[in-house]
Amino acid sequence: MRFGTDVAAKGVRERRFDVEVGGRTVPGLLWTPEGDEHPRPVVMLGHGASGSKSQDYIVALARGLVRHRGLCAVAIDGPVHGDRRADKGEVDGLPFADFVARWSADPALIDDMVADWRATLDAVQALPEVTPGPCGYWGLSMGTIFGLPVVAAEPRVSVAVLGLMGIAGPTQDRFTADAPTVRCPLLYIVQWHDELFPRDLAFKLFDAFGSGDKRMHVSPGMHAEVPAEEFEASGRILGEHLLD
Repeated sequence: MRFGTDVAAKGVRERRFDVEVGGRTVPGLLWTPEGDEHPRPVVMLGHGASGSKSQDYIVALARGLVRHRGLCAVAIDGPVHGDRRADKGEVDGLPFADFVARWSADPALIDDMVADWRATLDAVQALPEVTPGPCGYWGLSMGTIFGLPVVAAEPRVSVAVLGLMGIAGPTQDRFTADAPTVRCPLLYIVQWHDELFPRDLAFKLFDAFGSGDKRMHVSPGMHAEVPAEEFEASGRILGEHLLD
C-alpha cells in the first residue's frame, strides 16, 4: 500500500493510496478521524458508473461516516474509471460507455474487482487506525454490480447497503447465484421511476437476498434522484451494526 496526498479538514483525514493486485494498480482514498488513531471499523464505498472514488456524494458520505458515525471509509476507482484511466474520467460519457462494453465482454471483470476490494480491505485493516474484522459495504448501481459479489465473497462484511440494480444485465446469472448467499443485515434502495433498472427487476433481486434482516426503501424519482434522506439512513444502519 503506497500513500500519496494526505490532507485534513474539519476533523477528517483523507489519504490517497495505491494497492497492487494481480498486476493492476488500484487507486483509492481512505478517510479516518484527524489526529485519532483509535481503531474504528471501515466501510467500503462503491461509486456508480461514470463516477469515481472522489465524486461528490462518495466524499460527502465518507466524511459523514467519519465525522458523525465514528467510522472509517475507503473507496477505490472501478475499472475504466477515475485514476485507472489515462484521461482521469474527464471526458463526459466515456467511462460509462467503456464500463458497459467491459461488463458485456470481459468475463473476469467481476472477479477482478472482488479481488481488488478484498486486497484493499486487507491493506487498510492492517493500519492501526482501522479495526480488523467486521466491516461494511455501501454501493449503488455499478456499486452494486461489483458490490453484491464482494458482499457474497467477503465474510468480514457484516452490514451492507445496495440498490439501484436488479437481476439484469450481462452478469445477471452471477447476481442470481450470489444474492442468496448474502446473509448480513441489508438496506436496499430503489427508485420507483428508475429508467435504467426497472423496479420489477429490483424487487426480484431483493427477494433473492438470503438476509434474514433486509429492508427496502423505495422513493419516487429516476435512477440518479436518490433523496438525501437515503444517505442519512445508510449512515445510520451502517453505524448501528458496526458500532453496536
